[in-house]
Amino acid sequence: MRNNPPSSPAAAPASAPAAPDRPGGGLSSADQVVELADQLSSCADQLHERIVKEIRSHQGGSVPEKVQQAMRELLEDEILLRQRANGLYADAATVIVKGLGKPQSHLLALTADAAEKIRKIGLIGEVTTLVAGLLAFAGAVTTGQPAPILLALEKIHKQIKLIEAQAPKPPAGPA
Repeated sequence: MRNNPPSSPAAAPASAPAAPDRPGGGLSSADQVVELADQLSSCADQLHERIVKEIRSHQGGSVPEKVQQAMRELLEDEILLRQRANGLYADAATVIVKGLGKPQSHLLALTADAAEKIRKIGLIGEVTTLVAGLLAFAGAVTTGQPAPILLALEKIHKQIKLIEAQAPKPPAGPA
């Protein structure tokens, strides 16, 4: 099991390492499972920073009960995400997935994108939905079965696309 140090508030999320993709697809070796666990830990780090940022946005004033409840739920999700990442570290050799059909680089890029979205998303509800997708993905990986993993990946991908579609667009420059 690894202990990843929390990233500093100014640090950007870790980008996906340039690991060679194997013919069997992602998660086909213990090293690839560990890489994914690293990315999930990075997502948990970004979630923690986002929770702290949300609480601090009240500038020492009282935090509304609805916000407190949402932050408590997200803290529970952060703990669960870290537990699942730690489980992947511990069980990397037994969680190898045969025939996933998705390259490792795709898995790492998607989780790195999710970490970045967690850091930047405007609405906390969107963070909650994205984190739920990451938790489902981490749980699916532990099954070692491609079908639930691919389904969870598709849900994360759709959520990221939805977030991007709803993001405010910068004004167009002069033509």
